[in-house]
Amino acid sequence: MNNQEIKEVIKKWLTSLNKDPIFKILLKNSNLTKTQAETFLIDILAEKICEKKLSYDEKAKLRSIKSGVSRGSFNRTLAQARRNIVKSIYTVILLGYLGVFDDPRLSPYIEISNKIRIFSEKYRELWESGEISGEKIKVIKILQDEIEGELLNLSKPKAMSERRDVT
Repeated sequence: MNNQEIKEVIKKWLTSLNKDPIFKILLKNSNLTKTQAETFLIDILAEKICEKKLSYDEKAKLRSIKSGVSRGSFNRTLAQARRNIVKSIYTVILLGYLGVFDDPRLSPYIEISNKIRIFSEKYRELWESGEISGEKIKVIKILQDEIEGELLNLSKPKAMSERRDVT
């Protein structure tokens, strides 16, 4: 794969990701900006997609901005993204340490995480098998809509304060 082909594959992948409604909801409610998420994903996943080691200059040119960005700008944004990710991970570790994950108010967040994982695995399996029928597309759309609705409800701070019955 030459550099232009790599750039087109990565840009196409980023464009499709930015159209994914589940990704949009998750990103909006995360500690990352769109630019930080894009930069981090390029840093982590670009080499896997193109199966080739890329320099930071090359990675900087993969950003969705038409001309890319400078290596320095890419590296600064990447450092911000990494800091935010580390802080998020430490927040999860802190909650575990404090025993908060046993609180029933967090159950819906854990459940939606599992639903998203299962949804993405099934979607990937369907896509790779090439067996995408109209009926399967309808089922995937229903599941996607359900996940989107749950994510939107859970993104409200009030969702954590409400009493929920856990079955």
